Amino acid sequence: MKISEVRIRKVENSDDSKLKAVASVTIDECFVVHDIKVIKGESGMFIAMPSKKTKEGEFKDVAHPINPATRQELSDAILNAFAQAV
Repeated sequence: MKISEVRIRKVENSDDSKLKAVASVTIDECFVVHDIKVIKGESGMFIAMPSKKTKEGEFKDVAHPINPATRQELSDAILNAFAQAV
């Protein structure tokens, strides 16, 4: 897997909000995932994959990495792009 592009859209008025940005990631120049959230948590910045609300009120990921190495690669790429954008 090659991350071809990461686009960061900073969230306005994010000083009080935990949500800092929304990212789109292009993989292998042929597949894109939109609406990956960049969130400031108690122990630092992290990403949350796009999700939808179920009938029961739970949130389920729409798309997500299936192994820890891929999740880390995706997280590193997005958080590095966010740091450069700020």
